Amino acid sequence: MVARVSSNNVFYSFSPEVVPAIIVDAGSIVEVETLDCFSNQIVSENQLVTEIDFSKVNPATGPIYVKNAKRGDALKVKVLDIKVNDRGIIVSIPRAGVLGDKVSRAKTKFCYIKDGYVYFNNIKIKAKPMIGVIGVAPDKPAPTGTPGRHGGNLDTKLITIGSTIYLPVYREGGLLGIGDLHAVIGDGEICVAACEVSGRVLIEVDIVKDLAPKWPIVETDEAYYILVSREDLWEAFSEATDLAVKALAHSNSLEWEDAYMLASMVVDIQVSQLVNPLKTVRARIPKDYISLEKLLEAVKAEDL
Repeated sequence: MVARVSSNNVFYSFSPEVVPAIIVDAGSIVEVETLDCFSNQIVSENQLVTEIDFSKVNPATGPIYVKNAKRGDALKVKVLDIKVNDRGIIVSIPRAGVLGDKVSRAKTKFCYIKDGYVYFNNIKIKAKPMIGVIGVAPDKPAPTGTPGRHGGNLDTKLITIGSTIYLPVYREGGLLGIGDLHAVIGDGEICVAACEVSGRVLIEVDIVKDLAPKWPIVETDEAYYILVSREDLWEAFSEATDLAVKALAHSNSLEWEDAYMLASMVVDIQVSQLVNPLKTVRARIPKDYISLEKLLEAVKAEDL
């Protein structure tokens, strides 16, 4: 049986005060209906993003309360499927994005999604649907548009069909929210938007007891990724690297210097997004060199 949460249940701050939209058991499958990142406010290419209500940007659907999820646990969210609607939106905004100082005017363009491709102008792009916003309620409220240790607006293209994300549980039930789908996005999301689209996500929620990670972790078929978000990009790279080295040392019984050397050969440091209030990077560790249990033990949040 599949539980369902409609896009009538959206919120704009990951907060312990938000009333759960649904309560489910660990192991449940849930279908989540989402609005686009503009709360479906843009209906014409003549409509500029500068004209919409910015208090309704980056909505998350939920929250989903998972029974027996306690502070200090990891909430495990496996993405089973993502279905996006057939029209998406991408925008430019002056002073926004990596080259915001070069943007002379706001502009809105529609993207059309059909048969596994995104059509932008006369260009055909392979669709790769993903989840931009996924997170739980931290101790203090956090806008859904900001990433952090709790998850949030991570804009990481690896959070897609078949991947699993592990989030630290701060509040009872976790209070999971999901939104901000993209039909396709590039690393960096450099212009401040990608193909923003509404749709539906099918997830399976579960719990890993007493192993809340310090930062979100994404698991794919081949690797684990530690996601770190900081205002300063170098600080984000440094912390992600430090955690990866620590995890390799713990998993392989290595001295720190040897783990540092190993990381230089097998760990990839990558960018997820450069345009949100905090920048998100990721450290990729191939599964050949680490297990999930050892990784979660090594990066366990000490304050949870």
